[in-house]
Amino acid sequence: MENAAAAAPASRALATDAVHAGREDLAELGLHAPPLDLSTTYPSYDAAAEAARIDAFAETGARLDGPPVYARLDNPTTARFETALAALEGTEAAVAFASGMAALTAVLLARAAEGLRHVVAVRPLYGCSDHLLTAGLLGTEVTWTDPAGIADALRPDTGLVMVETPANPTLAEVDLRAVRHACGSVPLLVDNTFATPVLQRPAEEGARMVLHSATKYLGGHGDVMGGVVACDEESARALRRIRFATGGVLHPLAGYLLLRGLSTLPVRVRAASRTAADLARRLAADPRVARVHYPSVGGAMVSFETYGDPLEVVAGVRLITPAVSLGSVDTLIQHPASISHRIVDEGDRRSAGVSDRLLRMSVGLEDVEDLWRDLTGALGGRGRPAAAARPAELLGS
Repeated sequence: MENAAAAAPASRALATDAVHAGREDLAELGLHAPPLDLSTTYPSYDAAAEAARIDAFAETGARLDGPPVYARLDNPTTARFETALAALEGTEAAVAFASGMAALTAVLLARAAEGLRHVVAVRPLYGCSDHLLTAGLLGTEVTWTDPAGIADALRPDTGLVMVETPANPTLAEVDLRAVRHACGSVPLLVDNTFATPVLQRPAEEGARMVLHSATKYLGGHGDVMGGVVACDEESARALRRIRFATGGVLHPLAGYLLLRGLSTLPVRVRAASRTAADLARRLAADPRVARVHYPSVGGAMVSFETYGDPLEVVAGVRLITPAVSLGSVDTLIQHPASISHRIVDEGDRRSAGVSDRLLRMSVGLEDVEDLWRDLTGALGGRGRPAAAARPAELLGS
């Protein structure tokens, strides 16, 4: 199975690629549904030829020509998902991992292997991404800045600039074209988990690497964990070598489910986005809500701050599920300061806009009236203080 996104015609629409990318050879194989290859090892009768192929991979990180050797090195089912995701993001390649955090770890290790351990990052990021950078677990040193300060924060040993837009959990957005200009020659990594390639393609704005927690919208049903980096082939080769050495591989069953999830990604994201935009408007007009965050790019994520106790809202929902994660067909709600961003230092969390009253909601495919009825009941009766005469702010739209 070829990895090149160029296997798909450049003129095809995203919705078409979502259904067909990574599957172009199926008719020739006499198949309709993609096969699931669960093999961990493969027959190899020509040891000398295999030695040469493995030497070539160890030196360059290029995909092996011919049949697989071992599942930690490559898998045909996972390769189909990588091909499809690269086509959707408009990149030369993609490399899949066991989780989004495994994918980010591989990126940081690949840059460190070149002696480039310094990262410039913009808050907020997903809480565990923030922690991985701040804790120095991989020997990484991070400088936190706002987008305007990126150029001044760069050093000779800066190997990466990282942003997330819309950001988790405030849905703050950055101008990717301006950020890319500020990076100079330093690669830009954009976490595109919230927007997905349906709403934005960071590579078109100059990002060299596009990160996804594939667990979220790419899978779309809350039943698969994975991560992926869409990137140029040079970056992909480095990431494949890291993945082989560290073992953070995506299981082929997960690759199968993620490929299947991509086929409905545009339909799911657009439908959930319409409902999310409607709920954002209703929340902004509700006297019990102080502030609503909804990004200009759209999407299925809504964050809002309440006048009352946000934990009571989480405890009060019945149709909506109080749970971490996002991007599923059902609606989820959680309190970032308690869970997803708890691992971030309290001062850093608050300065990034993650207030103790902030709730993050991942809107699913339910009917908007049913969701609104559930939210209204959970919000209870405590409205804005008498001094606050204005409706809630609707930020980002």
